[in-house]
Amino acid sequence: MKSLRVLFDNFTLALLAVILVATLLPCEGQGALVFGVLTNLAIALLFFLHGAKLARAAVVAGAGHWRLHLLVFGCTFVMFPLLGLALKPLFLPLVGDELYLGVLYLCALPATVQSAIAFTALARGNIPAAICSAAASSLLGIVLTPVLVVLLMGVEGEGASSLDALLKIVLQLLVPFVAGQLARRWIGAWVMRNATWLKTVDQGSILLVVYTAFSDAVVSGLWQSVAFSRLLGLTLACCVLLAVVLWCTQALGRWLGFNLEDRITILFAGSKKSMATGVPMAQVLFAGGGIGAVILPLMIFHQIQLMVCAVLAQRYARRVG
Repeated sequence: MKSLRVLFDNFTLALLAVILVATLLPCEGQGALVFGVLTNLAIALLFFLHGAKLARAAVVAGAGHWRLHLLVFGCTFVMFPLLGLALKPLFLPLVGDELYLGVLYLCALPATVQSAIAFTALARGNIPAAICSAAASSLLGIVLTPVLVVLLMGVEGEGASSLDALLKIVLQLLVPFVAGQLARRWIGAWVMRNATWLKTVDQGSILLVVYTAFSDAVVSGLWQSVAFSRLLGLTLACCVLLAVVLWCTQALGRWLGFNLEDRITILFAGSKKSMATGVPMAQVLFAGGGIGAVILPLMIFHQIQLMVCAVLAQRYARRVG
């Protein structure tokens, strides 16, 4: 667990460094076009590798636990968006209109894969079910997230072309993912043997997307429009959202009669949002400098969820039996 937390800390520092570089040295003009092409290629590679790494046998092993999966999907794609809307009277004064749209985007995203499984394994939960739920959530999110974005942001008066967004998602995310699944029979073993440095490719892709997105945002005046008080309010809003979700996932699991191992899986698979999916998807769904404010809530929420869930997983791991 110590090495896992060090890895997350390093990535958090890398994200902060990228934001600082984008603030001081944003890419503009021809450089922005070059980074845009590199970003699109990185996104396609990222989802190709996700498809190649997804072990179908492991997914099938946990696929039969349909009640657990339905609850996790409900928490991810129904409860989160409803909470985002219900907490608007509290969040809007804290973060303002622009960042609140980012909170809604956060609520529409699928769950994480790697960290949900890692924390479930550490806490001695139902690991096969966690693999199935997290992987299926990531795959469903490719289709459901654009639909939820249109519905949620439509409520806020932000127009979007659902057909164009879905087409971009299919071409840039789903097609590489399916290609990775098809290529797994030839490269799957190689991907597993090289998982350590391929994780660097994953994280490098995210860092590249963040740099490109925040460069656009900085050029468009992000930090002039987001005050420090708004950042503090956003951090508080993310803490409140995560606390409510953690309480709800635990309460629902207990109320519906799941055993402790299943409740652990529901807690860690149903309370997370994926930055690995969310940042590239934002690059596809949104355009211009507004993307910086859209992904800022996700970046803050992602770090908070990792720190809190690390503590929870350690507590579950210390139980007897």
